[in-house]
Amino acid sequence: MVNITRYPNDAFQQLFRDSFPVWMPAPDTRAAAPAQFRIDVAENDKAYQVLADMPGVKKEEISVTINGNEVIVSAEVKHEKDVKNGITILRAERYYGKIQRELAFSEDIDEAKAEAKYDNGVLELTLPKKNGAGAKKLAVN
Repeated sequence: MVNITRYPNDAFQQLFRDSFPVWMPAPDTRAAAPAQFRIDVAENDKAYQVLADMPGVKKEEISVTINGNEVIVSAEVKHEKDVKNGITILRAERYYGKIQRELAFSEDIDEAKAEAKYDNGVLELTLPKKNGAGAKKLAVN
């Protein structure tokens, strides 16, 4: 006896959608949505260190906001579409729009001493902890 497996309709369509070669237009050719940038966060006893990969973003387009223990890193990403006469776009994965990450730390950040550097697509934040913001231990009576 022959066993036949029936797949849901959307799984069958996904099979064909994924099998198009890169040079052929896929059925869905909408531009990709802006992706979130990747970050690394480290901590020592004096400060937090944040590294954010933001390739293709200009330094002037980056915004860093500090409010207590919250840090918001955002940027306006712009990719212009260069369409010339006689050219057909087969795939468009470049995007534009706002990208943003919100970070909440366990201790408040000293805004006056915070530093930001941007080099080769990597944003480096040094976020010193405020003095006196350490935990207080209570004696149990």
